[in-house]
Amino acid sequence: MGNCWGSPADNPSTPSTTGYISTGISQTTSNTTSSGGSNLSRNSRFSVASYDENYPNGQILPAPNLRIFTFAELKTATKGFRSDTVLGEGGFGKVFKGWLEDKAQNGSSTVIAVKKLNSESVQGFEEWQSEVNFLGRLSHPNLVKLLGYCWEDKELLLVYEFMQKGSLENHLFGRGSVVQPLSWQLRLKIAIGAAKGLAFLHTSEKQVIYRDFKASNILLDGSYTAKISDFGLAKMGPSASQSHVTTRVMGTYGYAAPEYVATGHLYVKSDVYGFGVVLIEILTGLRALDTNRPSGRHNLVDWIKPYLSDKRKLKSIMDSRLEGKYPSKAAFHIAQLALKCIESEQKHRPSMKEVVERLEQIESSDEKPREPRSRSTRSMAHRQQGQQPLQHRSPLHPRPDEGRAYQHSPRVR
Repeated sequence: MGNCWGSPADNPSTPSTTGYISTGISQTTSNTTSSGGSNLSRNSRFSVASYDENYPNGQILPAPNLRIFTFAELKTATKGFRSDTVLGEGGFGKVFKGWLEDKAQNGSSTVIAVKKLNSESVQGFEEWQSEVNFLGRLSHPNLVKLLGYCWEDKELLLVYEFMQKGSLENHLFGRGSVVQPLSWQLRLKIAIGAAKGLAFLHTSEKQVIYRDFKASNILLDGSYTAKISDFGLAKMGPSASQSHVTTRVMGTYGYAAPEYVATGHLYVKSDVYGFGVVLIEILTGLRALDTNRPSGRHNLVDWIKPYLSDKRKLKSIMDSRLEGKYPSKAAFHIAQLALKCIESEQKHRPSMKEVVERLEQIESSDEKPREPRSRSTRSMAHRQQGQQPLQHRSPLHPRPDEGRAYQHSPRVR
């Protein structure tokens, strides 16, 4: 029998939800509505559309509107959590591909992604709960849709819409014939979509700081629309009388803003820094952190920053998989924007609303990707044979793992 999540009276060790958008879902199960007022139904139909078309700019629901799945349903959907249905793995656990049959639609099935908590996970219940609290209420075309969840005994699972093209990380850094290099146009589309998702979080009535913006958390649908996933570290923004939230430092090496790492002070514009790092990854095709690079080049921002303000230097570190097919002026403008995003002082960074506006201006310019005179060779910056593969997300120590689409990078704990 499944349980709605909450703070069970007989389990005082259950983490509290202070600082989250919503609490108060009852431990008592209901087939219709929970006592906390959330619209949670075990048998309810749900839509895999990533947002309500009546709200193209997104909305925050008054309470989570999620389906409660039984463990048996999800075990059947994932074929018994078979290894050949695994999409990826992170600190929370494994993500499986599943198929839900819809009897009302003549036996047709809906493809889903199921995240299953590893019993040894160091992230565990608190991040599972945060995901339900935040993503269960946030609706926007550039946020992955959480469809529902399961909590039975010690089993904790989350059910999402399936993202056909996997993660941005896999497209930028993956290997093999199945990984196709992203064109300039797709890279710009993805950057704009991800920026819109962050801007929605930052400008909503109840401001949300995402706190873990990185390439592995940007998933792509069949049309390469970017959607932000994994809200396990999300926090409510500061009150009107405060400039920041003070919290334990958590995030991912290479993406976390310097002021946050140094002081634990989390600003809305701490997210902007992470976005700037991803912009640099999109331009260069290089990881934010790669210990297989030569000494002095492990941290991408520290190494590449001087190249971003010089057009000739920028050309030498552009992703060779673009084969020179990109508009040089637009690339330089994005490099300038990235520099602003990674300013050492958060107050000097642009807002995500300003970032979206600037990216759309660059996209709307008439400049077209140029055809190179000859096929470009890999520049000095790129992909030595021993470059680090996709990373398993671990508390402190990065360790290599299989390069799958839903893979995660190591987090700072």
